[in-house]
Amino acid sequence: MRAPKLIIALVISGTCAAGISANHSLAPGDSAPGKNSGKFAAAKPQTKTLCAPNERVIFSCPVKRPAKIVSVCASKDLTSDRGYLQYRFGLPGKIELEFPKDRKGTQQQFQYTHYFRARVDLTEINFNIDGYEYQVFDTYQGEEKPAISEQGVNVTAPGKPKEVSFVCRTSPRADYTDLQAVLSTGQE
Repeated sequence: MRAPKLIIALVISGTCAAGISANHSLAPGDSAPGKNSGKFAAAKPQTKTLCAPNERVIFSCPVKRPAKIVSVCASKDLTSDRGYLQYRFGLPGKIELEFPKDRKGTQQQFQYTHYFRARVDLTEINFNIDGYEYQVFDTYQGEEKPAISEQGVNVTAPGKPKEVSFVCRTSPRADYTDLQAVLSTGQE
């Protein structure tokens, strides 16, 4: 099986490992309705998100430490010149970081990279906030033994060579459809 890779940079404001403070907002908000339509069908657990019910979930997962949620949300009408894209970190009802605050022209503030070949799938969404570099990632390395599938957010503080990783606790909800046409692309 292949798993997509998405990297979204997080905003930093709390204390975390490697002496870098990070303030991440991952809020488990709304979940997508289950596919089962039967009256007594068992409900499939959905990854919590900080995205509103009227928004598209691009990426969302609870991270291991701190116990928060990271989400990348978009308006349903997202195109290269319409709608918006936002990164959020925290908990439902208590979002600690939302980037960008203004929902106009957000597409120019993010960069999307995707690399795919047999047994390798790497996806990243990158952005910068006040010198902090954020990278939301979704990685699958099927050539490794055992295969590696990892998702989350890497944050690099200004002047610090080492990044801090916030790894997803569970598989993320992810939908990268059309991002290549909407966001500028980076070199892999």
